[in-house]
Amino acid sequence: MASNPKTPSRFRSRSDAKTPLTPSLISSFNAISLSPRKHPADLSNPFLARSRPASPVKRATTGAAFPSSSGVTHGGVIRKGGIESRLDVVSHDYHPPKVNQNARPELKRSRSTPSTRERTLSHSSSHGDRFITTREDDVAPASLSSTATANLAPTATSSPGHTARLANATGVPLNRRVLAYHEPPPASSNAAFLTTQRNLARPLYSRADLPSSNGTWKDKSRKVPTTPERVLDAPGMVDDFYLNLVSWSALNTVGVALGESTYLWSADSGVVSHLGDVPQGTYVASVDFSNDGAYLGIGLGTGAIELWDAGTGQRLRTMQPSDDAGGQCASLAWHAHVLTSGHSSGTIHHHDVRVPRHLVATLEGHAGEVCGLRWSSGGEVLASGGNDNVVNLWDGRGGDVGATTRGAPKWTKRNHTAAVKALAFAPWAPLLASGGGTSDTCIHVWNITTGARLHTYQTGAQVTGVHWARDRKELVSTHGFPGNALAGWAYPPPSGSSGSRTGAGAAAGSSSNAKIFEIRDAHDARVLFSALSPNGEVLVTGAGDENLKFWRIWEAKEAKKKSKVKQETSVGRGILSIR
Repeated sequence: MASNPKTPSRFRSRSDAKTPLTPSLISSFNAISLSPRKHPADLSNPFLARSRPASPVKRATTGAAFPSSSGVTHGGVIRKGGIESRLDVVSHDYHPPKVNQNARPELKRSRSTPSTRERTLSHSSSHGDRFITTREDDVAPASLSSTATANLAPTATSSPGHTARLANATGVPLNRRVLAYHEPPPASSNAAFLTTQRNLARPLYSRADLPSSNGTWKDKSRKVPTTPERVLDAPGMVDDFYLNLVSWSALNTVGVALGESTYLWSADSGVVSHLGDVPQGTYVASVDFSNDGAYLGIGLGTGAIELWDAGTGQRLRTMQPSDDAGGQCASLAWHAHVLTSGHSSGTIHHHDVRVPRHLVATLEGHAGEVCGLRWSSGGEVLASGGNDNVVNLWDGRGGDVGATTRGAPKWTKRNHTAAVKALAFAPWAPLLASGGGTSDTCIHVWNITTGARLHTYQTGAQVTGVHWARDRKELVSTHGFPGNALAGWAYPPPSGSSGSRTGAGAAAGSSSNAKIFEIRDAHDARVLFSALSPNGEVLVTGAGDENLKFWRIWEAKEAKKKSKVKQETSVGRGILSIR
């Protein structure tokens, strides 16, 4: 039979080494008995069957009996096989602490500065709101339960002095929320003028889709140049909202008034000519060309009106004001042979330039200066706007005429809250657009037949001029402060646009959806004067910065070029002087 190999004694471990039993130890083991001995113990034969020991006599302890095999008493006595021993009994089980395998070793720090893990565990175990700082027991809010409040105090591991220094440095109370909701502050009690100015400047900060100061916001269908095609120097241009100092004739000639002088600039040849000067002691308040472009009417500060031949440069006549036409003649409008003038007294006069007695009718419907006049293309109606915030529509097909004839407006609108200077009739529909001044900043669109207000554009700036496109359903507006901008608007506004309102009861809002483009900071001053070219493509603007700028706003649909080679148009490029 094969025997197992034995490990040499020099390679055995210490536990494998055998210790011989001495006779004294053998005799000691034989003397030990774990049960009442009835038979002699034979330790030499382990296969000898032994009888089952008798159970020990049951003993009553503290008046209760337990099985003899095993038992636990409140005294901690365990009985098994006749052996009694006393142990210390605990009242709950032992649960080993959970060890995080991904935990990083803690860095050594001072006793006054708790670790990040300690602060996190203490706060997460006590409450779930990370915005509530550690509280003391006596100042815990009533919203916390008593159990959570009792657990807050032991979590503070930092020293009271260090915590107080942190609270004083940060200015955050220890026993208050870091973030909290409060009632809104009371409304400002400043003057009404400052409140109005804030409301006017608010649209500048609420439009997020606008570009930088010299950029343009445009739709996807076309682009609008952000730089003018030509700039003319116009020294001496008066910065007055109520005057009308620029006009563009059907013969492609621009007339502009600079102080006491009037100049003509030919857009075809680029030639500048000095037309004439007004008498000493007065100034030019308004200019306007006749429908055929052959004559130029000039309104003076005294209320008189001069008639000039634009071709020859000759003054034909001077029409003196009537007794009730006091103050300057700030607005002029032509229809055929009738020249209509608006005066600062609020009266409107019709002058027939063919007859010596030129005054044929007087219209009275304004309590303030008339600063806006416009005839419809067919001469059916005349629109007027004044410093009394009123828009009047007059019937141009009057009956008897004479120096004593008085007319009444067809309808009157008082929806504007500022002076109305900007007026324009749509060439393709019976529509009238009117724009208000600084306190209004609105453009209203009216049906001239029924007098109903159809739409309103909230521009957010002083409206100084409005012009309709010839072959598009669009309009362009010029503005004073705070933007000094040019803006294009789609008509009618989109149905879902918040910037338009239909009817008299709808609320007005932002007009970003209806706006096609905007050229901000078109001038360094308010854009006060504007006129549209005969073909309806170029807009000339004048401002108090003594500049005339020509902007190509629209392209004629039938004249769109298919090649990229741009031909010279009637308005060239460059910077010239009007004088």
